[in-house]
Amino acid sequence: MAEGALAGRRGFAALVAALATGWALLGGAVLIAVIAMNVASVIGGVVWKSFPGDFEMTQVGVAVAAFAFLPWCQITRANVSADIFTMGASPAWVARLRLAASVVALVFAGLLLWRMSAGMADQRQYGYTTTILQFPVWIAFLPVLVSLALLALASLVTLIEDARGAARGGADG
Repeated sequence: MAEGALAGRRGFAALVAALATGWALLGGAVLIAVIAMNVASVIGGVVWKSFPGDFEMTQVGVAVAAFAFLPWCQITRANVSADIFTMGASPAWVARLRLAASVVALVFAGLLLWRMSAGMADQRQYGYTTTILQFPVWIAFLPVLVSLALLALASLVTLIEDARGAARGGADG
């Protein structure tokens, strides 16, 4: 399903899909790095001494990775859906519901982008850092904001596609 969602797009939609895919792959790399750091910390704790601040970096890394996956989930329509409610619905109603979901996703992405940027500004202004490593917390907001901007673009692409589908009465899904 995900490959088909990427393959049929051209122009702006294809660009957003490619960016979302690349960003998700980077998020996966961050997650692998977090896992490697935790393995090294556990082994180091058994043999010598555990890595200081591993818990802090795990929190930052997992948050960054989780947000990095959101645009890909939107553009490939891999988000959680309640298909049990639409099993008996006509294609036209399914198309309308998909359109409504895309509108909600776009509004949600915009709201999160707005509030997270304000949160980053506050974190930076007040100089918040992690306890052990003294890592500036605001820096972790930067990739999260990129993720949310990509999520907004992916939501816009799916909204346009779903509006076309609803206008056709759900004929092409």
